[in-house]
Amino acid sequence: MEKHRVLTGITTTGTPHLGNYVGAIRPSVRASRDKDIESFFFLADYHAIIKATDPEKIRQSSKEIATTWLALGLDTDNSVFYRQSDIPEILELTWILTCNTAKGLMNRAHAYKASVQANQEANEDPDFGVTMGLFSYPVLMAADILMFRAHDIPVGRDQIQHVEMARDIAQRFNHHFGEVFTLPSAVVDDNVAILQGLDGRKMSKSYNNTIPLFETEKKLRKSLNKIKTNLLEPGDPKDVDDSTVFQIWEAFATPAQVDDMREKFAAGIGWGDAKKELFELINAELAPARERYNQLMAEPEFVEDELRKGGERARATASELLDKVRHAIGISPLT
Repeated sequence: MEKHRVLTGITTTGTPHLGNYVGAIRPSVRASRDKDIESFFFLADYHAIIKATDPEKIRQSSKEIATTWLALGLDTDNSVFYRQSDIPEILELTWILTCNTAKGLMNRAHAYKASVQANQEANEDPDFGVTMGLFSYPVLMAADILMFRAHDIPVGRDQIQHVEMARDIAQRFNHHFGEVFTLPSAVVDDNVAILQGLDGRKMSKSYNNTIPLFETEKKLRKSLNKIKTNLLEPGDPKDVDDSTVFQIWEAFATPAQVDDMREKFAAGIGWGDAKKELFELINAELAPARERYNQLMAEPEFVEDELRKGGERARATASELLDKVRHAIGISPLT
């Protein structure tokens, strides 16, 4: 009996931060140890080149991200961890799907529509600066998903549309050529925290407000001290609902620790003391993985071996599916 399959992609741009850890990495590492599901995790480096133009940054990001996931305990025996660019079958499937995807569907993609709107507001040509990569990357994402017959795709709400597009593309293909693809479903876990950044907005590389995951203890403390707070003095009761400090605390603390900090806020804990406790809480959770991360960054051959191992397993699955796709569309041996 085939296991339930879950697939997650990680775009190789930037350095992993606390928001990535809480929102994606930590729950994914837990899922990788679940014997009842088959998890696929991949570095989406083909997606990265849509916007990133510095090859060294992409290489460094790929190294940092892969090392981060392994340092945090990703079970690569019970899951498949691979690099998108190591699976050439994905690009072949992308072209086949492109030939079966309505342009009108791509016209409705959020990223493309946002670029067109920005151009129109600037009195530019609507498609100024829009590459075919930006326009059609939902097809590449569909290939990532459909290639491995994934059932569930954990995503944030801003990514639901891409999974729905993959489902639409799969349905259209199946209608014309038979039941080849599994129809995926977007899964949004409302229990996963979306961390606020240093300025109170969502923690994001786009806002330049992130706290890197594995910076040194000294730098971690310094970053946490930069979190924006109000001007309330020690002794003044503080509202947990509009506090980034408390919101991050809640993402790392046990229920008992959350209740304890809530009482301290009501009693007027000073911001300096609250940030000091926040540092100690986060550092206690991350310190062992940080040590492992630094070790693996100095031993990239181990990380590369893990990716190659995962790539071989992924290609075995991809080749099987691609043979079915080729046969379905009429590209197959003549004998």
